[in-house]
Amino acid sequence: MKFTPISGSDGGFPGATCNRPGGVCVAGVDVAGLSEDGLRGRLKEIGRAESKLGAMKSRVLAELSQRHNAVTAERVAREELQSSKREARNEVETAGRLASLAETSEALGDGAIPVGHARLIARAASEGRIDESVVVEAAKRENFDQFAKTMRRHQQEMSDDDGMGILENQQSRRSARAFLSRETGMFVLGGEFDPITGAHIDTVLAEKVKELWNAEDPKARRTPQQRMADALAELILEPKKGKAKRIALMVVADYDVVNQELVNARLADGSSIPMAELVRLACDADILPGVFRASTQEMNLGRKRRTASDAQRAALIYRDKECIGCGASAHRSFAHHVQFWSNGGPTDFGNLVLVCNDCHHSIHDHDWRVAQDPDTRRWRTKPPPEPFPDIGVDSARLDQRNPVLRR
Repeated sequence: MKFTPISGSDGGFPGATCNRPGGVCVAGVDVAGLSEDGLRGRLKEIGRAESKLGAMKSRVLAELSQRHNAVTAERVAREELQSSKREARNEVETAGRLASLAETSEALGDGAIPVGHARLIARAASEGRIDESVVVEAAKRENFDQFAKTMRRHQQEMSDDDGMGILENQQSRRSARAFLSRETGMFVLGGEFDPITGAHIDTVLAEKVKELWNAEDPKARRTPQQRMADALAELILEPKKGKAKRIALMVVADYDVVNQELVNARLADGSSIPMAELVRLACDADILPGVFRASTQEMNLGRKRRTASDAQRAALIYRDKECIGCGASAHRSFAHHVQFWSNGGPTDFGNLVLVCNDCHHSIHDHDWRVAQDPDTRRWRTKPPPEPFPDIGVDSARLDQRNPVLRR
């Protein structure tokens, strides 16, 4: 394997990658001299190079495991890559899985898919049957968050037992860690849970976070991270403190009119769950029909109130599933007025979207916009226009500004 940084440009714009037999080469440039498009192109080329190097590293680790064993491969990885024990173990495991996934390995080696996407495919293949060609094609065109959801849906569709085996495997892999960090001196608490247990925890945490928010002094608010830490500590150390109302877990299913049965069971964020699990949850749940019509639910409140009603929030969670900006949990997101309330915007369902605290600040403080995709009808946040584009004039820059100053 050869990795050679070269000064100057290579056959095109500065920063292009050059490929040589048996190696990966990235031209070294002064990025301060690149245009906006040049910087974007540079990142894209570096990403492709990282994928190719990731494929090379995977083949080396797989060969070490085959010649010796996984433990030896992990030790060599820690020594030569100076990686942590956990990181080395994960990379060796992924390398072993990729060794049997020809299409995924080829796409990674060609730089067509990122390393993170390849890891998702490898993990899914170790958990059950997948159609490798289908998921590799999806990995080529989707970002990580989109592809992670695609991968989960694909696993459910390919499962012979409606995903129950996947859920049981996730439940068996639950884990938690609690330790004092030698690096920071802080106590660290973390865990991994199956998606249904996680949804329960997320809902309870979100309710406690909301309770703390309501009790705060508006002029001295905690950061979202501090509030989450305080909510978790209070739930563990003072479980009887605060409101004792029942917490609702939102589960969605469609009704097949022809066969007269529920189908496509899923959590609020769209994660599929087995129908058998839906039945189990229904035995100890309040069933609320998910039909949001003007005749059954008041979805348009106009200017009568500023905050969304419980019915509106349920409908928003069903529609948006998560923060429309970054994908944060819907339970920790706010109902935001697309047309600002201060500008006369009504508290109507069509004028509301879910956004987390950070994305809410981006909209109100940093001029991010909320827009609806004309094809999918999904809402998304968009960054403000570039104040100093390479060419042209936009609303973010004064028309009379001297063009020489743009350079």
